[in-house]
Amino acid sequence: MATGSMLDKMTNRMGFHITLLGLLCSFSPALLAADVGLAGVMGSKAMLMINGGQPKALAVGQSIDGIRLISVSGDQVVVEINGKHRPLRIGQHAVGTLSAGGAEKVILTADSRGHFLTTGAVNGASITFLVDTGATMVSLGASDARRLGIDASKGQPGMSSTANGIARVSKVKLDSVRVGDVTLNNVDALIGETDMPHALLGMSFLNRMEMQRDGPTMTLKRRF
Repeated sequence: MATGSMLDKMTNRMGFHITLLGLLCSFSPALLAADVGLAGVMGSKAMLMINGGQPKALAVGQSIDGIRLISVSGDQVVVEINGKHRPLRIGQHAVGTLSAGGAEKVILTADSRGHFLTTGAVNGASITFLVDTGATMVSLGASDARRLGIDASKGQPGMSSTANGIARVSKVKLDSVRVGDVTLNNVDALIGETDMPHALLGMSFLNRMEMQRDGPTMTLKRRF
């Protein structure tokens, strides 16, 4: 009886380890299939269906589920799937693969003053960001907001503490913020009444990232 009990325990342990190994394999970095369909075009936006889901409107430069809209021209668009550009016309589908497990990351290098500056995009338009963990939200100066077509008067008015004292700001929601290969949607931001040397990449973006500092480099990896 003792021998049988020992064998049962060994068998259970082996089964557990085999099951665990299978789970680890199933969650290891792999390639996920992506089916992207073009349901229609609304002005400069494309109505994309991802893996048979409901159509979602994307502007140029925006991403959803790892799919980025590159351009819109008439009834044809170009989407990016895992770094590859795929043209689509209304009613067509493109099948590609997405990397699972952290493809969306960016590595930044500090300048001589230890600041992390990087070129990114807000709502598809280019902008220079200064990484600032002390900033509660992504922050834009007045002229940058105007250039990006953001109407601060439609935001929520408030006050913000800055290095120069208390300043009036307007809280808005940005459709997309991109840095490197990472694009986040619906990001809270503050618009100031005056100009700023650089836009601040604040915690409304950084809180959704895994941040790793290694000497003069910083790695930002999307968490959610």
